Amino acid sequence: MVQVTTKDVMEKFELTLVSGQEGIGKHIAVSDISRPGLEMAGYFTHYPANRVQLLGKTELSFYDMLLPHERVERMQKLCSPDTPAIIISHGLKVPQELKIASNEEHVPVLTAKMATTRFSSLLTNFLESKLAPTTAVHGVLLDIYGVGVLITGKSGVGKSETALELVKRGHRLVADDCVEIRQETENTLVGNAPKLIEHLLEIRGLGIIDVMTLFGASAIRSFKRISLVIELENWDEQKTYDRLGLEDEKMKIMETDLTKLTIPVRPGRNLAVIIEVAAMNHRLKRMGFNAAEEFSNRLNDVISQNEHSTY
Repeated sequence: MVQVTTKDVMEKFELTLVSGQEGIGKHIAVSDISRPGLEMAGYFTHYPANRVQLLGKTELSFYDMLLPHERVERMQKLCSPDTPAIIISHGLKVPQELKIASNEEHVPVLTAKMATTRFSSLLTNFLESKLAPTTAVHGVLLDIYGVGVLITGKSGVGKSETALELVKRGHRLVADDCVEIRQETENTLVGNAPKLIEHLLEIRGLGIIDVMTLFGASAIRSFKRISLVIELENWDEQKTYDRLGLEDEKMKIMETDLTKLTIPVRPGRNLAVIIEVAAMNHRLKRMGFNAAEEFSNRLNDVISQNEHSTY
């Protein structure tokens, strides 16, 4: 998991550091953001101290109604040693009591120019993306007709060569050889390439090629949601391969089950075209049309009619 610090958030959203400078390197462990309205009223029993605390007009207008000793007490409790940052939206003035407490406990206090709700949404999305569980898979990820297709298989089976052909046919490369995958939501996996090999393809006998330089910016993309896994394997004469496609095979990556197809490789098979059709067929299935089920229904109708005609 990538570690995110308060300094990262400050630089990302161009926030202004007001006090608590010594805590600017604190790690943010959770993506949840707290708006401490109850805490301003004095209820700290379930105070989520490990979250970023966001104060807007509502919290600060209530704070202005408190007695002087209550203000000091609230800000001292708000500045817990576990608190990664306190951010004040709308560019509002930071209370003096908060500055003092934050310097004592080394809790960074920052100000944002944006409105509270807007900033909260952007910050949550940023933290969820950065703090999402991650893994790495050996394979190639492409955007084929808007479908994120992860091509896997043993080394030397032809993954990169197939990806090169698909790029030549107008599809976009996301990652080759190593695909970094993060679990953004319960059923959403997003893949990208490690920075070291971004835009690069390794072709045996040719070496490393830069796809963006050769084919242009339209041939690559930085990340893509993974919807389909295609495993390439050398043709096995003893194995029975699916010829109808009535049953979907699944592959589990982290907490998400993905549809998986196994495509046998042997001379004469145009893998790029097969994978293109697989991506289009997957889109059709998501839209409610399943060619295999349609054929099965037709077959059942013919069998039923023949049985009736016999009687």
